[in-house]
Amino acid sequence: MAQVPPPPPPPPPPPPPPPGRVLRDALERAGAALGDDGGVRELLRRRRESLSSPLKWLLFHRPAPPLIQDGPQCGLVALWMAASLLAPTHGVELEELVGTARERGFTARGEMFSAADMAALAEELFPCRAELLSGGLEGSNRPRILRHLLGGLPLLVPYDEDSNHEPCCRRGHKAHWAVLTGVLLGIRIEALSPSYRQDPEIPNLFHPSSSWFKGDGTILGGGKNYLGRGHMQ
Repeated sequence: MAQVPPPPPPPPPPPPPPPGRVLRDALERAGAALGDDGGVRELLRRRRESLSSPLKWLLFHRPAPPLIQDGPQCGLVALWMAASLLAPTHGVELEELVGTARERGFTARGEMFSAADMAALAEELFPCRAELLSGGLEGSNRPRILRHLLGGLPLLVPYDEDSNHEPCCRRGHKAHWAVLTGVLLGIRIEALSPSYRQDPEIPNLFHPSSSWFKGDGTILGGGKNYLGRGHMQ
């Protein structure tokens, strides 16, 4: 009787993913756990003691789709997120964005040091019109920026990032990019428009109706009675 050969050994396990991929996967899972609003309500819930009377706090926010950067690509990732908020079906992958920036001589490894180059790249690849502002977020820029954000439009901001991820001044040695997708306004006001709804968990926090923006910078329901009667802090 012929002897049955032993079964072949099982195949070796697949190699472990590279360390960078492990970190990327962990960050993507953490981002997904933040929820549809990118964790904004959770952040405000933890700091609800700061949202004190007599102010009423109005949250205007359009969450952008998250994307984890791979290497020094924070500016291009921020641009992709902003473009995906404006035109969710734009169809431009991050690899194409990085490749075009290299072809134009804007970047070597994905970093973006010029806001003018960023604006040119945005207008070339996405259906948008970019505008450059200088002088920071205050002064004459403040009302323009508020109108922009209240219109549901994103804003890209270059800044120096401190060790706790907050803005600092390091003369560009800790350069980073942020995409702003909303604004939290503290209003000293007598009565809000009925179009606002109070947050069920956070005192003094109010949300506009779900159709508060048109997507082109126009605030729906605008005019002197949009907020009510009062003034902004």
